Formats: sequence, structure tokens, C-alpha cells
Amino acid sequence: MDQVLIAIFGVQNHLSTAQESARAVLIFFYGLLLLRLAGPRMFGHWSALDIAMTIMVGSALARAMTGSSPLIGTMAAAAVMAVLHVVIAHCVARNRRLAHFVEGRAVTLVDHGRIDEEARKRQKISESDFNEALRQEGIDGMAHIANVKSMTLEPSGKISVVKHEPCKPDLT
Repeated sequence: MDQVLIAIFGVQNHLSTAQESARAVLIFFYGLLLLRLAGPRMFGHWSALDIAMTIMVGSALARAMTGSSPLIGTMAAAAVMAVLHVVIAHCVARNRRLAHFVEGRAVTLVDHGRIDEEARKRQKISESDFNEALRQEGIDGMAHIANVKSMTLEPSGKISVVKHEPCKPDLT
């Protein structure tokens, strides 16, 4: 059986094109399996934890695919990282202090039309990024900042904008 696997997947640093291609197919489906087992959070949430794990798993699997690392050992290490990701994600979902440490905290940039310039600068948000976030919500720049109830830099790095509710006329 070992000879069959060696014939298909080769040995470290001695791969033919066909063997590297076979490893690519194996790694593709293995990576897909890890992703499905880890859940949608690994690619959906994009917290610092998710990004770090994604890069590490991808890097490890790429080395196994090209033969610069042992195939089985590297696949096992990637599985351990995926399980670690799931365990940490479960802990973060249940512990606010750990969540703040692992994922960070949201930072308010605008509160009821008032811009916190110090927070904007401290978080390294340029004026063009700030204005882009406003435009994406249909607010035409600083002249209409009074229409913003809040603007928040989320732990994921995205900027969310909440507009003031328009006043509805009393029809009674």
C-alpha cells in the first residue's frame, strides 16, 4: 500500500509533475473538508484570528502540495490548526474578555454627527477612507455628517455607518 501512495503522491522534495498535480487535487479536497468542518466563520467573519489561521493553514498546505514538507505530517498540522481555530472561536463566542483580546473592540468614530478626530487618527483612518464609508451609505461627505447617528470601526476593520432615522410626519 505504501508503494502505491508513493507512486501517486511521491516523497518529499522528489516529485514529478503528475505527483505534484495529484497532491494538488488531494490538498484541494482536504482544504475544502477542513473549511467545511471549521464552519463558515473561517472565511466569513475575518477577525484577526480568522485571517491568521487562514494564512497558516494555506501556507502549510501549499508546502505539502509542492513537496517541501511531508504530506501526511503537514495535513495533520493543518487539521490541528483548524481544530484550534474552532475551539478558540467557541471560547471567544462565550467569553467577552477573550473576545476583546483575540478580536479587538469596536471604536466609535462619529456619535450623533460629531466626529471623534482623535479616534479616527489613532485608528489610522484617512479622510478619504472616512469619506468613502459615508458615500457608501449615501451620505455626501462632511457637509451631511449631521445625518450620521454613528460611525464605527468594527473589529474586522470594516467601517459601519448608522444614519439618523428620517422624521416621519404625523398624519393624524
